[in-house]
This record gives sequence, C-alpha cells and structure tokens, in this order.
Amino acid sequence: MKNIEIKTYDELVKKLKTYLTEEEIKKVTKSYMIAFEKHFGEKRLTGDDYIVHPLNVAYILANINADYQTVSAALLHDVMEENKITALELESEVGLEIAKLVEGVNKINKLSFTGDNEQVIANHRKILVGLSEDVRVIIIKLADRLHNMRTLWAIPEERQKRKAKETLDILTPIAHRLGMSSIKSELEDLSLRYYKPDAYFQIVEKLNQTKMERENLVLEMMNEVSTILNEHNIKHEIKGRAKAIYSIYNKLNKGKKFSDIYDLLALRVYVDTESDCYQVLGLIHSKYKPLPKRFKDYIAMPKANMYQSLHTTVFGPGGNYFEIQIRTYEMDKVAENGIASHWSYKEGGKANLQSAMEQKLQFFKSIMGLNDTNEEEFMSSVKEDLFKDSIYVFTPKGDVIELPSGSTPIDFAYKVHSEVGDKMVGALVNDNIVPLDYELKDNDIVKINTNKNSIGPSKEWINMAYTTQAKSKIKNFFSKIDKKDYQKIGVELLNKELRKKKISINEFLKEENVNKILAELKYSSLDDLYIALGNYKITPNIVINVIYKETESKEEIILKKAQNRKEELPVIKNDIIVEGIDEIKVNIASCCKPIPEDKIIGYITKGNGISVHRLDCPNISNLEERIIEVKWNELVNKKYPTNLLIHARENKNVLLDIIAKTSNTDITVLNINFINNNDNFLYELVVSVQNVTSLNKFMNDIRSIPNILDVERSIK
Repeated sequence: MKNIEIKTYDELVKKLKTYLTEEEIKKVTKSYMIAFEKHFGEKRLTGDDYIVHPLNVAYILANINADYQTVSAALLHDVMEENKITALELESEVGLEIAKLVEGVNKINKLSFTGDNEQVIANHRKILVGLSEDVRVIIIKLADRLHNMRTLWAIPEERQKRKAKETLDILTPIAHRLGMSSIKSELEDLSLRYYKPDAYFQIVEKLNQTKMERENLVLEMMNEVSTILNEHNIKHEIKGRAKAIYSIYNKLNKGKKFSDIYDLLALRVYVDTESDCYQVLGLIHSKYKPLPKRFKDYIAMPKANMYQSLHTTVFGPGGNYFEIQIRTYEMDKVAENGIASHWSYKEGGKANLQSAMEQKLQFFKSIMGLNDTNEEEFMSSVKEDLFKDSIYVFTPKGDVIELPSGSTPIDFAYKVHSEVGDKMVGALVNDNIVPLDYELKDNDIVKINTNKNSIGPSKEWINMAYTTQAKSKIKNFFSKIDKKDYQKIGVELLNKELRKKKISINEFLKEENVNKILAELKYSSLDDLYIALGNYKITPNIVINVIYKETESKEEIILKKAQNRKEELPVIKNDIIVEGIDEIKVNIASCCKPIPEDKIIGYITKGNGISVHRLDCPNISNLEERIIEVKWNELVNKKYPTNLLIHARENKNVLLDIIAKTSNTDITVLNINFINNNDNFLYELVVSVQNVTSLNKFMNDIRSIPNILDVERSIK
C-alpha cells in the first residue's frame, strides 16, 4: 500500500482562510457536512473513508485559490451518484450555482472515454468540453482525476493502464490548453508511471544516478546568476527547476539521447516587473553565451493559454547547457494555474471568474460559448481554440494577432473587427498582394485593404475562411440580408390579402390592432411578424383573423385540431448508438427530423448532448470537426415525427383526403400548417411514423389523390 498525504477538513479550512471570507467558508462547511452525511460509512478501495477523496479534491482546488462555489462543488461532486440526493434537493440546500457545477461533473463522470485512434480521442475531448457549460466543471474534473491518479495503485493493473491512457489522451491536453501547468505535469508523470512503468522507472533511475552532480551544477549556476543580479540591484528569487519525467520521456521517444536534453539543468528566475525580465535576460547573455535558436519571448507573444515567460538556453559552468526561464511572480501564477489563476479577480466586491476571463482570455469565450460563437458552432470553435496549433501574425502597427494554424487573410480581418471583414477588398502580406485564401504563416505582417462603399463579403469566403468565427460572421451578414428580403415579401403578402378582402391597410395596422396581433401570435415586433409571413411560417389569413374572425370551414376545423395537437419528441435512449459511449444525451434534430432507416450523423452541441441529423441535412453540410458517427439501433420499435411538404391545386376537400389516407395505417398526423402560395396550395405536415418504408408508402398514397402535385420531405 502506498502512503500519500491525506488532508483533513481543518487543513482545508486553514487553507481557505488565506483567501476566502468567513461567510464563504460557512457555505463551504455546509457543503462538507452534506457530503460527510451522504458518504458516511462508505470506503474507498484504498481503505480510507470515502469523504477523504472529495476533501482532497477540494484541497487541490484551494491550492489554486478556487472560489467557494467550486470548492463546495468539489466536496459534493460524488453525492448525486446512486441517487443519494437529487438535483432539486441539492439546489435547495446549497443554491443553484453550486448544484449546477455538481450536476455538470456528474454528467461527464458518467461517460466512458475509451478508444485508440486519434479521431475517437478527439471526439471524446470535444464531448467533455462540450458538456461542460461552465469551465469550472472541467477544472473540478481535472482535480478529481489528479487525486484518483495519486491513489491509482489501489485498482487492478489493467484498469490502471486504461485510466492512465485516458488521462493522457483526454485530460492532459485540456489541462495544457487551460494553462494549468502544475496539474498537467503531475497528471502526465502519474499516467506514465502506470501506463508505461518500465519507461518511467528507467528515467527515474537515470535521474537518480546523476542527481547529486546535477544539484551541484544547478547550485553553482544559481549562485553565479544571483551575484550578477545583486550587483545590479535587481530584486529576485532563483529556483532550480525539476524536469518533468513525462517531458523527458517524450524527448527520448523522439530520438534524443538523455545527455542531449538541454533542460535537465534548469533555473527559473522570478522578478517584480516585466522590464526586470528583459534586464535579467541581457545580464545573463552578457556573461553566458546563448545557444542559437533556443531563445523564446513568450512575454511579447504569450501562448494561447496566457503563458508568459522568457526562455533561453546558455552555456553554463563546465560547458553544460542550462535552460533558464525568466518571469514575474504574476506570470508564474498564470504559468502554474492558467485559467484558474484569475479566481481572485474582483468586480463589485465579488470573485467573478467569467467576467475576468472575458477581459483577460480570448479563447475562454469559446469555452463558455459567448459572443460571436453561437451554440450551433460551439464545438468547432472549441476545437480551434483548444486543440489546434496557433500562429502569431502582426498588424502593420505591430499588434500581435493570434490565429489557428491554417488561417487566411479573411480570418485575420474578422478577428480584427467584423466591419474590417465586411468591407475587405484585398490583402497584403509582407507588402505583397496575396489571394484571400492564402495560408498565413508565423510572423507575417498582414494589411487588409478596405472600401467603405463595399457591399459586403462574398458567399465564397465561407469556404475560403478557416475559423468558425469568420465563417459565422459571414453567414450572419447574409442572414441579415435574407431577413430584409423576407420582411419585404411579408409586407406584400399581407397588403395583397387585405386589399383582396377590401380592408383598409391603415385601419388594420393601427396601434391597438398591431399590439393585439403581436401578443396573440407571440412576435416581439411587426418586423418579426413580416419575416414570418415572408418565409411562410404563418399565412396572412392567420394575421387578419386575429382582428376579423371568420366562420371556419370543415377543412379549417381539421387544420386547427392538427395545429393544436402537441408534438412530443419521443424518448430515444438507446435507439441511437454512439460508438464507444454508453451514457450520453441524444436528441433528434428538429430541423430535419430523421426517422429509422434514414442515414444519420451526430453533431455535438454545447451542454445538450448529441443532436442527430439526416445525412443530407444542409444545417450540417459544411461542418466537419464537431461531427460524430451514430447509427440506429436495429431493435428500435417506436414512432418518430418527421416533416412533409405537400403541393396541391386549390380544392376544399384535399386536406380531408390527405388525412383519410392515414386510416388503417400506423401513421398519425401531429400537425398541419396551411400556406397559400399564389395559384397553388402548400400543406406542411408533421407526421409520426415508424420508419422510412412506412413513410414512402404514405407519400405514394398521397400522390394518388387528385389535385396533388407533389409530396416531399422538408427540412427547416
């Protein structure tokens, strides 16, 4: 049995007192008491009381100054298992915010992440991030896994290897992109210890053999550098930096010799200000010759995860290579804890992580689904921001713009500002004219030529842009234009029908009538009403009948009954199979409404599981990164709703004939919407049907009705 340090609640409180208020600690204590009660009598495989685990997860988070909600959720993160407490009960005890965090951790803990190929691993990462509506859920999950990895010795070897591989594949890349270096490094070393123990202990043995020699060399270098800095009155602190075992393993795996790994001898210099960093660098380079191409300035150009530091490798005492990192204390806080380094950001007297991140971290907006990235495009932007390499390019004024590798001038323009993108007419890179699909490289200087009279972007740019943000802004531009067209059509349709009924347009559109129409039809403005008319979601007669009620025909009575019938999507658990994942929410897409025997594909949404679409659905035709393979369970035996569009000539009995065709079938008409389309009539039907075979037979039956011109499945 392995000895690890077990933290007590008193130790946790002592840690929390260094940065939380008494009132906040009382709320944490309440969460602890609930967790203690719910886990009372339970034991872990280590032999410890179960409460030891959530306590230690909370302590890991307290070490990075997590807010009280996150520490509370860490204490409670396992209480929803085996129905110890419901979400509503937990909310009434500790409040909505903590309950939501616990629910989020519980949701992702139910998922089984296994797979060997990179595509499956990438899908799992996307699902994990996609289901975490609050970034704090991911941070709790990382702390939870860290404590589990510390006690991994307690489970059988086969499960040890599986957990270790899952940690390396899924969780450490996320910890890296969140900048949580301290947690990432420990997770990596522990994972290697159990996944490839031979390689791990071989490196440990080599490090132990050279430990005394390395420590003496590092101490000598520390003293020399400290003397130089003291001579120049630079307040500083120097520490020897231990090289992570997993990092050494990676370098050895790439063919390097143990003796060729530059940063086995490493120092880290801490100073107060950014200007001190550069002064220290100059002094070190004046005494020790730097190694060419080993200097990195992450202060001027921070990494995507906010990391800032100066890196240099120099020839030190005895001709040994020394890697030296120079940073301020604030930079070190960010380097170790990344996104979590801003827990203490204050606004209005409250710790507010989300507000801090909106100001300090661009990619956090993607994680939270804020601003330009809408819900449907969430997963693509997460993959760009979290899992792709970045390039750094410059504006002509020298400002640094970070973009995913593969970006074009179009992406650059929209990253600068939407208006720059919309008015762009050309681009220069390093003073040379380039096509708009030119792939930008690190250190390119990009100038965007604009014309204030430009009518806007081209639709072709959607295929030329690389980032979801740029594609989304171009689509939004054309969406606004489409709305104007629909609005114009809606005005014409309503006015035409009013004239046909000899109703004064001005009289009909007086304020009290408009307010009544908007209230009854649930539209927020007259423009929205016109847009609905223009894209045939409602008919002019529906609008007119709010003010001037007309006698309903038999056909209209049938129509109204169908329209008022509540359409309920069936529960589909296990009807759709997601390869390699047992427990995840699956939803049928409302736009294309697939049914059994349709070819289908899955789309990972933010916080709402997987949305299943027909393979030919245009709403997913341009998406790649957020797509996952799904299939129907062959044993599925229930009915699903889907949309039909029926084109007919004017005939008062046609609707009755359509509904009559459902007799002696398993098909039910759930909803009917009637659209008057010039000389012809359109009927939008939602029908409940068992599979494509049954649906095709029903469609053929409808085509046999006199005055029916065509029947097709529709996608909204």
